[in-house]
Amino acid sequence: MCAISRRRFLVTGTAAGATAAFTLGMRPLDGVANAEDAGDVVLGKWETRSLSGVGNNQLHPDWGLAGTVYPRVAPANYSDGRGEQVFGPNPRYVSNRVFNDTGVHLYSERNVSAWAFVWGQFLDHTFAMRLGRRQTGEPGETANIPVDANDPIDKYPNNLGVLFFERSIPAAGTGETNPREQINQISSYIDASAVYGTSASRLNWLREGPADGNPEHEGARLLMPGNHLPRKRSRGNVDTAPTMVQGSQPDPGAPVVTGDQRSNENPMLNAVQTLFAREHNRIVALLPKSMSEQDRFQIARAVVIAEQQYITYNEFLPSMGVKLPRYAGYNPGVDTGISNEFATVGYRAHSLIRNDIHIETDAGRYSKATIDELRALGLTVNVAHGKAHMVLPLAEKTMFNPDLVEKVQLGPLLHGIGLKPHVKNDELIGDMLRSFVFELEPGVHGVNDLAAVDIQRGRDHGIPTYNQLRVAYGLPVKKSFRSITGEHTEEFRSTGLTPGDEINDPRSLEYTALYDIHGKRTTVEADNATKGVRRSTLAARLKAIYGSVDKVDAFVGMVAERHLPGSQFGELQLAIWRKQYAALRDGDRFFYANYSLLDHVKRAYGIDYRKSLGDLIALNTGMPRESLAPNVFFAQGTQHSFTAPSDADAADAVSPAVLGGAAAGGSAVAASKNAKPWHCGRAEV
Repeated sequence: MCAISRRRFLVTGTAAGATAAFTLGMRPLDGVANAEDAGDVVLGKWETRSLSGVGNNQLHPDWGLAGTVYPRVAPANYSDGRGEQVFGPNPRYVSNRVFNDTGVHLYSERNVSAWAFVWGQFLDHTFAMRLGRRQTGEPGETANIPVDANDPIDKYPNNLGVLFFERSIPAAGTGETNPREQINQISSYIDASAVYGTSASRLNWLREGPADGNPEHEGARLLMPGNHLPRKRSRGNVDTAPTMVQGSQPDPGAPVVTGDQRSNENPMLNAVQTLFAREHNRIVALLPKSMSEQDRFQIARAVVIAEQQYITYNEFLPSMGVKLPRYAGYNPGVDTGISNEFATVGYRAHSLIRNDIHIETDAGRYSKATIDELRALGLTVNVAHGKAHMVLPLAEKTMFNPDLVEKVQLGPLLHGIGLKPHVKNDELIGDMLRSFVFELEPGVHGVNDLAAVDIQRGRDHGIPTYNQLRVAYGLPVKKSFRSITGEHTEEFRSTGLTPGDEINDPRSLEYTALYDIHGKRTTVEADNATKGVRRSTLAARLKAIYGSVDKVDAFVGMVAERHLPGSQFGELQLAIWRKQYAALRDGDRFFYANYSLLDHVKRAYGIDYRKSLGDLIALNTGMPRESLAPNVFFAQGTQHSFTAPSDADAADAVSPAVLGGAAAGGSAVAASKNAKPWHCGRAEV
């Protein structure tokens, strides 16, 4: 296995809030990254972690530091060895034939709730943000993806001729005589940086007080007007507020401000950010008022970070079927750095994202005016027998709309995330993310395709091929396409497809059978399928696209793998997650099981970080604990596992009658006038 590269490069103007320069073997330069955000000392005894990650590892102070390169597990793969993207099948062509769900949704076979993708995104915004991401700083080099207007499977209008794509900004000193590397703008630790930020200047704005830059004037509490996240306008001057990605939000003062720039992307993410800001303030209120403001702040921050870690390792990862070796204590030889392979391939689980969130609560929470406002934003609201039943769609009007959390209310929204299962972690991505149509001007339409972007991002970052990456993670190579997918054939055998051109026949994507979580036949209308059978196998389509297993893009091969028993992942994705999450645990000197301050806080003040996500929701929203699932990471009311009948894998083993639902390509998502071309939840990734 290739050793992880530990080179560090000069980075200017990153989210770390400072310029940082590191080379192999060097300690942080005096007066640079560690000047404004070095760890504090709480209660005169316990060291606290820095904001940027600097100094967490005392032997290698730059490991996990914001503004340093993503380390690699495998050698970079560029066509010229330096930075030119490798050539492969057109990403939109692949997307239309592999990632196209044709409007039929398959759900988690373990009945894991939508918290899987919501918590996953909260973590992503805690430990990874590439340099060159739109609206977070300088844009990267334009490298748009061409689109074939005559593709018979593409049903979406795009007369721009391209999908917008920008390369990540390379680290200084790379890509010329050596392989191009990419920068992680934030710290590589599970440190609640999405709540607190990675710079002292951002945190100064977020804390109660005058925000004058003087730490002695900062309050222990986070600024939360009306118990909600602050807006950019909350301190009066929008121009001096921290940078936030605001998407297509027209009001520059409207976005909420948090530790991470991306918090406004969708209402679920906004809700989680609100939950943890409230939790911080709840903990502050439990501490003696005789204690200094700074000590109360740092204790609350330490507990919140521990809670984020505890939920991740005791609820989130187990729900996904990720089992790690037993914790053996802090290991200073482990680099927590988010690997390029994890950030660019392994953690791109975009197929999990539901198109909607179902909300059930007391109707008395809402006035008629509020219900009318919610309906105007596209929510379905039905009121009967004193209960309000809502469906919140992920759509243009609900993305980058920070008002929704206040209108829907935090408790019902967080409760709703746990009511339904997430969409299955596989190769299928819904059209809201895969084929979002936007209108730049009258008659000029474009499309955002997150699946195509995921493929191209792998080539942009020089990710090895699928088999090369398997070898890097200690897995054997796959020698056939059907060995990747676990299907019985990689040939087109279904009748009714165009002979010799089956890959371009829209009917190849038609479903002939669907199965629910119990393995029973179901329908599109029931919207409860966990497995489906199409006229063609995925293996056949992959073979027609790539020709050779050794040419498959790593991301495509990874999501095409058959899931391992008891897990929501195939072999490669599971290996990537296990390696990274083990490193984030074992290489963190302040991990909850290694940080004695937390034991003292429990003994002295009765504050225990060992709380489930459901516990935190109940404590901070007024939702009765019994109204929430014991483990909110599992959808309420159904079983957690299922085994499909043996013939469910056979494309030609069931009746060829096509199930009801959208035809290949689905029905085009209505173009949104004046919409901007975003990608992940209306934000580029």
